Amino acid sequence: MTKKESALARQGAARDPFTQLRQMTSDFDRMFDASAWPSFRWPAFRARPVSEAAKWFPEIDVFEKDSRLVTKVDLPGMKKEDVKVEVTDGYLAISGERKSESEEKKERFYKCEREYGSFYRAVPLPEGVKLEDVKASFADGVLEVSVPLPAKAEAQVRTVEIQEAPKAAKTAA
Repeated sequence: MTKKESALARQGAARDPFTQLRQMTSDFDRMFDASAWPSFRWPAFRARPVSEAAKWFPEIDVFEKDSRLVTKVDLPGMKKEDVKVEVTDGYLAISGERKSESEEKKERFYKCEREYGSFYRAVPLPEGVKLEDVKASFADGVLEVSVPLPAKAEAQVRTVEIQEAPKAAKTAA
């Protein structure tokens, strides 16, 4: 590619907003790639290099349903035995390790792939949560943890009667 062609390619790429967005997120990733920021990762718009296979952050959804705090975690290919759920220090802590090995043998062809990675996700819990009623289920690669929310204090409303202001007493001079 000549200088003129590469300049045109860069100029065309600069006009593409998605290229600019990918470049921006790539710059942010490099900025926060230091060991002090291991859990800060942009979730989309980038491809993970192979070297990051050990850094795995499964997607989670946290929402309120039927007076319970529900956390769903996508853990494809994992078994419930590979996952640990704990409630500690005001957090719901979910951790585990995935191990995947595949081997394919054919005539004049051999392929063996291994993938390992551990994860840890923590969800802050509101004060007053009853830990005895925490429930977890695992089906089709999705972990669902349900925590009862503490009862919300109902706002008490009291109507206050407005009275006339007392008239200033006149003093005799």
